[in-house]
Amino acid sequence: MTGILHPTRGQATVLGYTPWTERRALAYHIGTVFGQRPQLWYHLPAMDTFYLFGKIYEVDDRTIRQRIGLLAEAFEITDLLETPVRKLSLGQRMRCEVAASLLHKPKLLLLDEPSIGLDVVAKQRIRDTIKRMNEIEKVGVLLTSHDAGDIEALCKRVIIVNHGQIVYQDRVSALKRNFLTDKQVDVRYAEPLPPEFHLDGVEVVKRGTYGAKLRVDTKTTPVERLIAHLAGAGTLVDVTISDASLEEVIRAIYETESLSAQPNSRPAQATEQQGKPQKAGA
Repeated sequence: MTGILHPTRGQATVLGYTPWTERRALAYHIGTVFGQRPQLWYHLPAMDTFYLFGKIYEVDDRTIRQRIGLLAEAFEITDLLETPVRKLSLGQRMRCEVAASLLHKPKLLLLDEPSIGLDVVAKQRIRDTIKRMNEIEKVGVLLTSHDAGDIEALCKRVIIVNHGQIVYQDRVSALKRNFLTDKQVDVRYAEPLPPEFHLDGVEVVKRGTYGAKLRVDTKTTPVERLIAHLAGAGTLVDVTISDASLEEVIRAIYETESLSAQPNSRPAQATEQQGKPQKAGA
C-alpha cells in the first residue's frame, strides 16, 4: 500500500494511485509509521527531522512551523523536540514518530504495529492522540496490529487475515456482537456458596467461598434468565457481566476457520454469506 513492495499479482489502489507505479505522487498524500522501523534520526533532536521532512514534502517554512506547533501540542511533545531521539523513551519516540508522519497533512495514515513494545499508559496515549487527529483533521487511519486493543480502540471496521486469506470483515461492533456470544460473569453472595452450587446452562469457571466466575452463552441462556438464576441461588452482593475481549473473538474465528477449511474450499465464502464484501477502513 505504500509502494515499497511490489505484488506478485493482483491490483490495488490507494487514494486513486497505484502504489508501486506511482509511489512518489502517492507519498505526498499518505503518512506511514512502522513500529519497528524508525524514521527519526537517532542522534538528532526530533525537531531536526521535522524540518527535514518539511523540505522533503515541499512545505514552506512558515507552514511547517505552524504544523510543528500544532502537532507538538496535540501529542504533548513540546518539551521533547530538542532532545536527541536516542534519549527518549519508547513511548515518547512513538509519539514523535506519529507526529512526523502527519507534518505534511496527509489524507491517509498507515500504521504498522504502532503500539508494539509500549506499556499500557503509553499505548493509551498513542491511541487517544491518533483518534483525536482523525476527528480534528479527518485523516483516514488504517492500521495492522497483533494487539487487539489497538483495533478495539481505533477501528470502526476490521479485516481478519489468516495465511494470506480474508476470513472475516465487518464492523468491530458486529464482530463482537454476532460472532461470539459468550459472557463472563463475576458474582458474589452475602453467604457462603453451597458445595453443590450449580446453575443450568452456566459453566462455573472458578469458585470461592462467597463468589464465583462463570461463563454463559447468551444464545442458549438469555441474560434475564441468568439474572433470575443468580438471584434464586442466594442473596446477591455484586454481579458483573462483561463481553469477551476482541482478542478472544479473533482467536475463535481463527479456530473456526482452521476446523472448517477443506482442500477445495474458497476462503472468501464465510464473508460472502454475510453480504457482499465491502471496502474496509479504520
